[in-house]
Amino acid sequence: MLRVEQLSHSFTNGIETTAVLHQISFQVQKGEMIALLGSSGSGKSTLLNLMAGLMKPTEGDIFIAGQNIVKMNENQLAEFRRSHIGFIFQAYELIANLTVRENVELPLVFQSVHPAARKKKALALLEQVGIPEKAEMFTSQLSGGQQQRVSIARSLITEPSVIFADEPTGNLDTKTEEEIIMILQQLNKTMDTTFIVVTHEQEVAARTEKIVTLRDGYLVTEQDQKRKQTHAGGLFHEN
Repeated sequence: MLRVEQLSHSFTNGIETTAVLHQISFQVQKGEMIALLGSSGSGKSTLLNLMAGLMKPTEGDIFIAGQNIVKMNENQLAEFRRSHIGFIFQAYELIANLTVRENVELPLVFQSVHPAARKKKALALLEQVGIPEKAEMFTSQLSGGQQQRVSIARSLITEPSVIFADEPTGNLDTKTEEEIIMILQQLNKTMDTTFIVVTHEQEVAARTEKIVTLRDGYLVTEQDQKRKQTHAGGLFHEN
């Protein structure tokens, strides 16, 4: 589903060049949930932006669903992202003057999907993340955990090939963090969707199937691990 080959990246200010990623290579299978783990300054945010097609690497290739996004122009990348890539953000990035349902539907608006079809799909996803009764509320009326559930539902609405979750529990308390990770695990399992979870928290990374660890721009470990969790009842209670 995703393959990174010999990826390197440098930033330049016109005077000096700073290398931030060095010959990164790894792959993710369809339906896997992996963690991209690293402390601040490790290069994980740069790697995320490259994999999501938001920047071009200095060297190397990135394949998503069999297509090399490094070779695409800006218009091709924009179209590819709309169809193949979903995002979950630490700060939720919801639109305050839209309802919960309208926030979830938004990516389909840009794809010109019929309003009735958008609504049906959004409501089904809100059911899956456990907040169907919040559909016509505004996001300002929700807790942080509930807002992240909206963000998760929105990321799935286009049925993307891969979802990038950028520190998805960074703004949440420990209990809500646990519930959000369990939701991601359940969706990963039931929808067979590929998740790349970017995090600096070892506890979050330990809940995924594979950990790719970056340090100072180098890939230092690639660790496969069995999924240890079971999905207990009451998974989708509100927070």
